[in-house]
Amino acid sequence: MKQFLKFIGKLIVIVLITAIALDALYTLVYHQSKSRNKIDFLYNSKDQNYDVVFLGSSRVNNHFVPKIFNDQGYKTFNFGLTRSRLQESALMLKLMVERNYKIKNLILQVDLNINTNDHSEAIRSLFMPYLHTSETIRNHYKNIEEYNELLYIPFYRYMNYDARIGFREFYQSAIHKKTNALDNDGFYPLLKNQRPMIVADLSKYSPKKNAAYEEIKAICKKNNIHLIAMSTPMCMSTINREYFKELRSVYPEIHNFEDAVTDDKYFSTCGHMNKEGAEEFTRVVFNAFFKPKSTP
Repeated sequence: MKQFLKFIGKLIVIVLITAIALDALYTLVYHQSKSRNKIDFLYNSKDQNYDVVFLGSSRVNNHFVPKIFNDQGYKTFNFGLTRSRLQESALMLKLMVERNYKIKNLILQVDLNINTNDHSEAIRSLFMPYLHTSETIRNHYKNIEEYNELLYIPFYRYMNYDARIGFREFYQSAIHKKTNALDNDGFYPLLKNQRPMIVADLSKYSPKKNAAYEEIKAICKKNNIHLIAMSTPMCMSTINREYFKELRSVYPEIHNFEDAVTDDKYFSTCGHMNKEGAEEFTRVVFNAFFKPKSTP
């Protein structure tokens, strides 16, 4: 029995040491990667200066073309994250402040994403490699259910989120294999059109106050960032377009751009514009709030 207990004790020590070593190795690799996704690019950069930053979900990632702003003399970047929610947008903005970004204008998508105060599990995982080294990330997640396990158990966060930050992503990061996430200054164009287009139904949505949006507003005010919150286009056949009026009854400051582009030819799906639609929409937004700094 004594020999068995010794064996178990040694096994536990070996497993613990291995977990600590793997945790350190994975973390080291992720801290040297800045070409896989927008979160590692943000975390592993600092002292950036932007005239305009775009934040939101896929309805930012696929809808705003920084080149149109850049051609008019502005430095911009699209930090939109497909599948993200306002909670992730708030954390991205906090990290920008932590990394000493200087931002003049923030264009924030606030429409369908305001319906929940919850997080996106898929996007949350991408912040986990930096949990030990970023006080901002720790404070943002300190109230989540698994916080202590994620913070204190070696390698647990990499096992828990293996599908997103496990061995495959670790290896790709280690060899510095680039993705297209940072191409086009963060804009990801949709080149295929769903036809016939499936109509979006907003009947199940009901706009409500959102804690993360309130947090974003407070951060912008504290850091002298001009916040432009707006809805983005959906196809005209969308069911319950009254949703957008309800949205502005909750937050009157949100600019209504859901019908800025209306022709179906500009839509890849009912809720996402194609490349041509994104270019048309970006020009509309630019002309509404900005003037050229220089002649292209």
